[in-house]
Amino acid sequence: MGTIYRPAMFNDADRLHDIRRRSILRLAPPKMPVAEAQAWSAKLTRAGMEQKLRELEIWVAKLDGIVAGWGAIRGDSLEGLYTDPEFAGRRVGAGLLEMFERLMRERGIRAVRAEASSNAMAFYLRRGYRANGPQTPNGAWPIAKELL
Repeated sequence: MGTIYRPAMFNDADRLHDIRRRSILRLAPPKMPVAEAQAWSAKLTRAGMEQKLRELEIWVAKLDGIVAGWGAIRGDSLEGLYTDPEFAGRRVGAGLLEMFERLMRERGIRAVRAEASSNAMAFYLRRGYRANGPQTPNGAWPIAKELL
């Protein structure tokens, strides 16, 4: 069965929160120190995920009938992209990113902006993103990609 993309629903909040937390803890190291990943994930709450569901356009990727990842956009900004560690390496994140870029092109957006964590930077660079400034105080790297 292929990957199915759908808009996130409010009742996805627990699963999306869990994917984000586990993704950070298991996939961020070794590009990010374990202590830094633990500190980042410790700040995450279900309430924060619910707020994202209200404020952002969030899509989920379902693989084999299971929500395997999610991403969020707002206007020309990619606001998050996370894959369940159990599905890492199965093109969940890449598929979501391709879908978002297609949606943005269809909406007339000419470039996508994002902030990449140190562990995700290589993922984005392989897909045509370029560094767009120095590392921010919170450790993120501004990146951008022209959408032709």
